[in-house]
Amino acid sequence: MIKIIPAIDIINGQCVRLSEGDFTRQKTYDTSPLEVAKRYEASGITYLHVVDLDGARARKPVNMVVLESIAAHTSLKIDFGGGIQSDEAIEMAFNAGASQITAGSIAVREPATVTSWLQKYGPERIIIGADFKDNTISINAWAEQSSLTLKSFISDYLAKGAKNFICTDVSKDGMLQGPATSTYQELTQNLPLANIIASGGVTTMQDIDDLQAANVHGVIIGKAIYEGTILFPDLKPYLC
Repeated sequence: MIKIIPAIDIINGQCVRLSEGDFTRQKTYDTSPLEVAKRYEASGITYLHVVDLDGARARKPVNMVVLESIAAHTSLKIDFGGGIQSDEAIEMAFNAGASQITAGSIAVREPATVTSWLQKYGPERIIIGADFKDNTISINAWAEQSSLTLKSFISDYLAKGAKNFICTDVSKDGMLQGPATSTYQELTQNLPLANIIASGGVTTMQDIDDLQAANVHGVIIGKAIYEGTILFPDLKPYLC
């Protein structure tokens, strides 16, 4: 069964969503990430994806107090990303209650560092963030494009011991226009050992059904929940 993973993206301690990763196209949905997380848990959710967008730009965690609050007041299994650039930042996230961290841009810039994290903390605790646009890896809060293709990037990290990959289509993120299902299906077919977590553009229950049919390991849902195009009662068959 595909894992349902709601996302809480944070700027200035508040729940926001961006469109295509553009910080100038920001919408605030709630002033209390903790209350949002509590509502998710009460609806049967067990996993949560928390992104410190301020941290992504600052290259160090900024909203750690939000993570601490959610972890202290819920039983959600939290993966935390945004500004994770050092062993110190990882220890801060784990000490604050994160079950996993997501290594994003640093996985492109410093593969030796991230490989050492995989060895030190184990592949279950380190998720590789594979943000992409036009099948090419995006970095630095999605402001730049690398020369790496999505498939080669994931393949290289599989060889280094990684298992879990959050693959975010930047061009679809926050747009409510459907995910890159064919891209994810190609990845699951060509790289069956990779746990692919789809992110970006998920809008309807049909999108989730299609992603499960494509053998995707998990799906991150953000704006669709806030906007009500996906409702928690409809998710119940996936939350068993």
